[in-house]
Amino acid sequence: MEEPTRVTADSKAPPARSTAPGGQRLRIAAGIATSGRPAILAETLADLERQTVKPDQIFVLYSKEEDIGHLAQNGAPGVCFLQVSGGLCEKRNRILEDAGPDASRNRCGADLIFFLDDDFLCHPDYLRVTEEAFRRDPGIVAATGMVLADGAVGPGLTMDEAKSVLRGVRGPEPWDASQDAAFNTYGCNMTFRLQTVLERDVRFDEDLPAYGWYEDIDFSRRLARFGSMVRLRGALGVHLGAKVGRVSGRRLGYSQVANPLYLARKGSYPWSNALRSIARNFFANLVRSFAPERYVDRRGRLRGNLLAFADAARRRVHPSRIHRMV
Repeated sequence: MEEPTRVTADSKAPPARSTAPGGQRLRIAAGIATSGRPAILAETLADLERQTVKPDQIFVLYSKEEDIGHLAQNGAPGVCFLQVSGGLCEKRNRILEDAGPDASRNRCGADLIFFLDDDFLCHPDYLRVTEEAFRRDPGIVAATGMVLADGAVGPGLTMDEAKSVLRGVRGPEPWDASQDAAFNTYGCNMTFRLQTVLERDVRFDEDLPAYGWYEDIDFSRRLARFGSMVRLRGALGVHLGAKVGRVSGRRLGYSQVANPLYLARKGSYPWSNALRSIARNFFANLVRSFAPERYVDRRGRLRGNLLAFADAARRRVHPSRIHRMV
């Protein structure tokens, strides 16, 4: 992986920090891989400034200048912009390198790494609740929050709609870190204990190209071998599911088949789950291709599904083959 181009918006003004009761709080780095939606990214960065426990460092990784617009030039205190080619997994691995205590260039020294999508808005207490959970229970290695509304499963939410959902929520009680066991983390909002990630050499699989598709399942389930994985009921957020900056339907359809098969063969995703996922997406694309939603390329996804089935029959199906598609 080549050396990234680094632009630090404001190294003189680190974000404000809060200390939780009961001892020194854990340091938090937030990481965002973004593509093609600078206006939404600007809102997401402003939203992080409203956290009652702010991240100690924010990393924004992008491929092209238009991905971030004028955000770096305009100044974003505490935000480090990195230009890195490659897909989501490459970008997140770069964040892991730069956020760790031994990072030679940045030395953020984070204890926790919080990955969020560039269109995910957090309740103001999201990071407070998350930090408290990890601090109280050293056995937690991975956590994900509660998504109050998810535009990814529909036409998408506007920024105003997402903010309205969050305004209507009664915040969690002070230091409420109630939790449930989780099967995996959800890629739009997930936090990991960085020391465990680095010591166990767990990285995002760069054979899952472009947008990853199930990279969150693969990464979190491999890390969970070394501790517990939880869903925090007090860590609340809204995922816009913005439709700008998305990939072609055919590529996504291919990934809906190829990626679960690949992960099942790796052993990070049970075969039963992989086959159910493939069947669910295939039949949804098949049925809805007759009257597709305006915001989903169902016919493109169906073609991608069929191409992956054909490749599987020839024993050559692999996530990386989407690079041959448009």
